[in-house]
Parts: sequence; C-alpha cells; structure tokens
Amino acid sequence: MRIGQSSDIHRLVEGRKLILGGVEIEHSKGLLGHSDADALSHAVAEAILGALALGDLGHHFPDTDPQWKGVNSLVILEKTAEMMEEKGYSIGNVDSLILIEKPKMAPHIQKMRENFAKALHCDLSRISVKATRGEGLGFVGREEGVLAQAVVLLEEKRK
Repeated sequence: MRIGQSSDIHRLVEGRKLILGGVEIEHSKGLLGHSDADALSHAVAEAILGALALGDLGHHFPDTDPQWKGVNSLVILEKTAEMMEEKGYSIGNVDSLILIEKPKMAPHIQKMRENFAKALHCDLSRISVKATRGEGLGFVGREEGVLAQAVVLLEEKRK
C-alpha cells in the first residue's frame, strides 16, 4: 500500500468557467490556470503521483507546455491513472475536499465521484468528495479562490 496527499489552489476570476471534479458549475467566476484549472482533479492526480513517488503535476504536465493549455483535467487524471497502473497499483480509496464559499457543491458531488471513478478505473464506493465553506474567513471566505485537498490510498495489484 502507498498513501499520497496533495492540495491545489486556484484563483477565482471573471470570464472563466468553474470546473471542479470534471463538472462545469454555473457561477459568475471560474478558476484561473493553464488547463481548465480544475483544482479538485489536480489535487487527486497529484496525490496519486505523490503516492508513487513520481513528483508533482508540474513535472508531468508543465504549464509551459502548450499541449496542456485549456485541457480537461480529467485527461490529466486519466494519464495519471495510466502511470499508476503501469507501476502495478490501483485505487484503494480517494478522500477529497473542496473548500469554496459558493456556489453550493452538494448538487454536483455525485457526478464528480462518477467522473473520478471512471477516470481512475475503480468502483464508485472508493471515491469520496466533500465540500465546505470558508465561513467568510480567508481567501476562500472572501471568494478569491478555491482550495482542494486529496488523500489517496493505492493498493498493489495482485500478480
């Protein structure tokens, strides 16, 4: 077994789509970044890379590479899953958290879980997505940005 964890932060700005967990969410602001800036998918992918001791997202998917400009972050997650499988591991479980003041995440969490289960080739029961607010405190509470966190447990595939 291997454990990995990661956090990802993106600024909320006007003129961008808000995409979290592969779900486009109606909101007046979206996340700024080189890809679609899906902080939740990034946190999960980087936690997997960490569990495998393969470095970070910037090493594998650099923001200086035009190939990744505007890319759907579920593609990044799928490519990370390929690396995981090549190393002989599968998902034990994913526990993830979105910190965002608004909009409410509850209506979107099931679809996020489904997106992750599909991208990671695992059962839905192995994926947890939660959300909480900043209660008006800090950059999350002031609606300046989003913080996503993830912890993953990888299991070695039976040979």
